Amino acid sequence: MQIFTKDKSYGHGDSTYQAVGGYAGLVILVDRFYDAMDSLPQAEKIRAMHRSDLTNSRLKLVYFLSGWMGGPQIYAEKFGGINIPQAHAHILIDESDRDAWLSCMAMALSELDYPLELQHYLMDQLFHPAERIRQVSQMNHSEQGR
Repeated sequence: MQIFTKDKSYGHGDSTYQAVGGYAGLVILVDRFYDAMDSLPQAEKIRAMHRSDLTNSRLKLVYFLSGWMGGPQIYAEKFGGINIPQAHAHILIDESDRDAWLSCMAMALSELDYPLELQHYLMDQLFHPAERIRQVSQMNHSEQGR
């Protein structure tokens, strides 16, 4: 069963949110993402950064991605605004951690058989916050070492 639209104009209004299948599609995507984190050897370190019970992490990522993809701003409604890089600044994150996170998302997107255009669009878009998280983490930890 396909849970996405064939609309290729991602990033406008809620087109990306709709393309992944809305809220239900995000739940499936996030579940596959965390399943990948549990199974990929290169994700072992980033998996260890999370609690053993991923229920809260899964929910928060669904809520965040909903707004980030142009859908309902669930995260902001439930928890207020968030600065994603600052929220992760306490964790030491390097390039391999960033790439492992992105690999988990790439695997999830691929397993759900989304159109390649959507997969590429999302991976390109997700690289930017992932890299910014890494940069802020590195800055924070280098300042702490002074």
